[in-house]
This record gives sequence, C-alpha cells and structure tokens, in this order.
Amino acid sequence: FSGTMLRPAALRLKSLASSLGSLSSLRDPSTSKRIYKRNGIIVDAVPDAYHSAADAQTPYAFRKALKVPNGEHGHNITKDPLYNKGSAFEHGERDRLGLRGLLPPRNLGMQVQIKRVKRALASRTTNLDKYALMRDLLDRNETLFHRMLVEYIEELAPIIYTPTVGEACTKFSSLYRRPRGMYFTMHDRGHMQPMVYNWPNDDVKVIVVTDGSRILGLGDLGANGMGIPIGKLALYCAAGGIAPQHVLPVVLDVGTNNERLLESEFYMGVQEKRLTGDEYYNVVEEFVQAIYHRWPQCVLQFEDFSTDHAKPLLDKYRNQYPCFNDDIQGTGAIVLSGLISATRLQGKRPDQLREHTILCAGAG
Repeated sequence: FSGTMLRPAALRLKSLASSLGSLSSLRDPSTSKRIYKRNGIIVDAVPDAYHSAADAQTPYAFRKALKVPNGEHGHNITKDPLYNKGSAFEHGERDRLGLRGLLPPRNLGMQVQIKRVKRALASRTTNLDKYALMRDLLDRNETLFHRMLVEYIEELAPIIYTPTVGEACTKFSSLYRRPRGMYFTMHDRGHMQPMVYNWPNDDVKVIVVTDGSRILGLGDLGANGMGIPIGKLALYCAAGGIAPQHVLPVVLDVGTNNERLLESEFYMGVQEKRLTGDEYYNVVEEFVQAIYHRWPQCVLQFEDFSTDHAKPLLDKYRNQYPCFNDDIQGTGAIVLSGLISATRLQGKRPDQLREHTILCAGAG
C-alpha cells in the first residue's frame, strides 16, 4: 500500500479500473451525463458537473450508485453520512427522498463542495485542526470526504493518518463528536455474538481492529486508539477502492496500563488494568468467533497490537481465517518490495538480493 501512495491518485484509480475490466466512457448530450461502460456494460452515469479533468479519464465510482434503503427518508438521510450528499441533492432527488424544504434551495455539485472544503482546510493553521475538520466531514458526508481524499490523497493522507493521527489519538476524548465503528470490551464477554448484529451493514468486507496497546510510537492509548482503524480504513477506501459501506473500524478494549488515562475523568474507555494471559486471549477468541459468525468472508486486520500479543494472535488465526497483521506482514511486504525494486534498478534479478548486505537502522 505504501508503494501505491507514491503514485498520483488518478493513476492509482486508473490501475484499479484496469484490474476490474476494460473501462470506457462517452458523454450523452441528451442527459449531460458521462456514461461509463466496463466490457460493454453500463456501470455508471455521472453528471458532467461532478467531473474534474482527471475524472474525464478515470471515474471516482467503479460501482453502481449506492441505493438509499427503504425507511431512509427526509431528515434521516441528512443525518446518515453514508447517504447524505449535503447540498448536492438534485431537485428530483429532494422530492423523491422527502428533502424539499429541508436543504438550502441551490444545488451545489461535487466540485463546488470540494472547493468549499479546500477553502476551509486552508483556513486551519495546524494539522490537528485540519484532521478535526476532515473527521467532521467524514461523520456527515462520506461521499464528499472520500472524493476529497481521492483527489488530494498526497496532501490529505498525512492529515488523515500518520503523523497527525497520532496526536489525534492522544486527544481523542476532546475531539470526540459522534460514534464511529464498534467497541468490544472485557465486560462484553458472553454478549459479543449478538452485539455484532447491532452494526447496520450485513456486508462487511474489511475489519481493522486494535486493542490500543501499541499505538504508533506512542504506546498504550487504550480506547483512544480508535483513530487508527478509522484512518487506515479511510485510506483503504480512497486508495484501495473499497466501498465505504463495507468497512468496520473496531477497538477491542481490554483495559489500559496508561496511568494518565486511568485517572482521567474524560477518558471514554474501560478504566481498569489490562487483561493478561488466558483472560486476554479468551476475549480475543470470542470477538473473532463473533465477527466470523456474521461476516464469514471478511478480512480481519490486526493493527497496533503490542509485540507480546501480535505474533501469537497471528500464528493462531492466520490459517483459520482471512486475517493479517499489518505491523508484521504489511510492513514486511512493503520493505521487501522496496528491496526488490532497488535490485531491479541495478539491473539485477530479484533472487540476487541475497548478494546484498542490508542494514536495519532504527526501531521502525
């Protein structure tokens, strides 16, 4: 993934489109929309107003439009970030969805909304302020958030994820506005299987979970580590092409050994010492069984687990379920790809990597 981050967003999306099949587009003058076809089949139709120069070659949406479910109507839609489009609802949509009179009258397309967000970002003086603005946008309009991230990923990735997300996690309680993702705690033992059905989406494809024990280089941040799964999945949606409705950020809260958090009146996690030994692994086991009972095909990513737990958990589950540990396997894969690329640049074969002397400097 880190390798793809170095490529322009449009090229990444174009590469993804190629992997999904031959994609072509043409403008329909009768509807003022651009029609996208993959292998001769229409897969999308997007108004011209939604297009930037990059869009002319590579559309943002590789899937059919997300259908608003029955029961979502009026204010419910404007309060649901997955379906809310802000001021971009067309007049026909406003009538059909019960939004007439609930929004300012003028329809502002995607590009105008992007300009407005860009102006707001430029007015923020610190990266943490920019992070808070983007988190607020994610919590009210996921369509606009991910479009911003796709078009300006080189600029926004350091805001959404490292290094800014580290500071955001340390101040998670003060930045908290709306719930996102799920929390499973040591006190939920015996209840996790029914708990997973509290999540509204039946088709979760990717789950990123942390126990908050080793957040980046900051150590034990407990439940404040939720910023990591949220930020990581935002990047997966923008750069990996995963639909936002198919991801789930999770914190497995088994306590914290951070004395500052244990004494803080504002900390929102479990204010008890961390579980250890069999008690810890039993909580993880119940969580894993619960999620795969409901979503048997999902990919589970273990993120920022302390070293003493990361390897044993990976060894236990890697051959049972589609799961991986990003800090072990993800980092290793990226380092290896970099070394192989360096070898090729020298005009040598990848298997000649063994002839090199490699120095590992620092602790990561």
